[in-house]
Amino acid sequence: MHYLLFYELSSDYISRRAEFREAHLKQAWKASDCGELVLGGALADPIDGAVLLFRGGSAEAAERFARADPYVTSGIVKRWYVREWTTVVGDTATNPIRPQAVAAKVSGPANTV
Repeated sequence: MHYLLFYELSSDYISRRAEFREAHLKQAWKASDCGELVLGGALADPIDGAVLLFRGGSAEAAERFARADPYVTSGIVKRWYVREWTTVVGDTATNPIRPQAVAAKVSGPANTV
């Protein structure tokens, strides 16, 4: 399953993040290297949030990440929450669903008489 970790950032995030960025990135790359964190980054224009995509059997990895993240513990993330994401399209979708026309092409031509 996929899980999205959403961060809502404080108004002083930009001015304060440098102090915590190295520790945050170290934790993020460790989670990525072990296969839990797939992608992560800040939202742009405006920079008021961030989204991190986790893969696993439950939301536990994403929740554990957030609870230990220096951005969260320092208060520059003012709120976080995790949502399960049902992915259906793409090479790494956990529940791939193809339209019937595409599924027929993938499985081969139908027998015709």
